[in-house]
Amino acid sequence: MTRWADSGAMALTGLPDHPMGPPAGLVEGIDRVARSFPGVDALELLGERAALMGLWRRGTTSCGGSCRLLQCGDGFMAVSLPRADDVETVPAWLELDVVPESVPAMWSAVASRLQHGDPDSLLKRAHLLGLPAALVGESVGQVGVVRSLLGKASPRPDLTGMVVVDLSALWAGPLCGDLLARAGATIVKVESTQRPDGARRGPAEFFDLLNGRKRSVALDFRSHDGVRILRGLLRHADVVIEASRPRALAQLGLDGPELIRTDGPQVWVSITGYGRAGEAANRVAFGDDAAAAGGLVMWRDGVPLFCADAIADPLTGLTAADACLRALSEGGRWFLDVSMSAVSSAFSGPTLPAPPELAAAPPRARPVETLASPFGADTARVLAEFEIDP
Repeated sequence: MTRWADSGAMALTGLPDHPMGPPAGLVEGIDRVARSFPGVDALELLGERAALMGLWRRGTTSCGGSCRLLQCGDGFMAVSLPRADDVETVPAWLELDVVPESVPAMWSAVASRLQHGDPDSLLKRAHLLGLPAALVGESVGQVGVVRSLLGKASPRPDLTGMVVVDLSALWAGPLCGDLLARAGATIVKVESTQRPDGARRGPAEFFDLLNGRKRSVALDFRSHDGVRILRGLLRHADVVIEASRPRALAQLGLDGPELIRTDGPQVWVSITGYGRAGEAANRVAFGDDAAAAGGLVMWRDGVPLFCADAIADPLTGLTAADACLRALSEGGRWFLDVSMSAVSSAFSGPTLPAPPELAAAPPRARPVETLASPFGADTARVLAEFEIDP
C-alpha cells in the first residue's frame, strides 16, 4: 500500500476528497510484468501524463475530464468524448430532438438518457457511430494477449541492433516502443503526414518521454510511393508495433500475419481496444473507457470510480512490451493481439482500503533524457540506411 501511495497513482484514484487504495493484485501484477525492464518504476509510469498536465482525481469523471462513469440500466457505462467529433455525434447517438447548447448540458443529457435507456441498444448504437463507450466489466475474464505462432525463427534474447517499426500513436503503443528502446532496440517511429501522432499536440515533455529514443519518419500514406516505402520499412523490421483498427491497415493493403509468414517481422504487436476478433475489432477505445470495460475501476457504495489516469494505456504498453520480449526469447514468428480492455481485466480486483493516515504523494514524471526528433526529421537518413528509394 505504501508503494501505491508513494507512486503518485493513489493521488489520481478515488473521490476528490478521498484517495483510495488500489485494486487487489494491481501493484503485484505491475511489478511482475516490469521485471523485464530493470530500472523502470512501472507504478510511476501511471502518473506521468497527469503530472505533466496537472491532472487530479475526480471520482466518476476521469482525470482528464473527457470520460464519465454513468448509471445505465442496472449497471454503469463509461462514455468518452475526447474529440470534437464525439461531442457532435452525441445528439445522433441519443436521438435528441433538441441539441444541448453547451458541453455540461450535453453530459446532462447523456446521463439522463443512459439512466432510463437500454444498455445493449445504447452500446450498439455508440459503436456504429464510432463513439468510445463501454459497459463496466464487459471484458472481465478475457485474455489480454492472444499469441499466434505463424512460423519458425531463432530465439533473440538480446535486442541490440534489432529494428522496431512503431506505427502507433498516443500512449500505449509508444510506451511499448520506448521500453523496447530501453532494452536495446532501434526504434523507427513512422507517422502519416496527414495525421501525425496526436500526442504531439499535448505536453512536449510527455511526447519526449515516450518518443525521445526513436527516429522520426513521415510518409504520405495516400500516395503509392508512401505505401511502397512503408512496405520496405516493414520488410526490414524485426518487430512492428501498431495500434490501428484492422480496417485501417487493410485500406493500405497491409496484412500483419501475411507479412510475418513471408519472412517479414519476427513479431507483430497489434494493440486495439477490444482485440481483433469479430465485431469488436473496430470499436473505438481510449484508456479510461477501456479500463472500465475490463472492470479496472474502484468501487465505493456501489458506484464505480476511476482508477488513476487512463490506466489501460500504460498497462497495455507495459504488457505488450513484455509479451514481445518473451516472444523474441522463445523464437518463432509471432502475431500478438493485445486488447486494452482485456489487459485491464487482468489487473482488476476488489478495492483495497487505504489506511486513513497514509498520505498520497502527487504524481511525478521522469526527467526527459532525450528530446524527440522533429516530425519526419530522420526520413531521408533512415531510407538511405535501409536502401529504400525515396
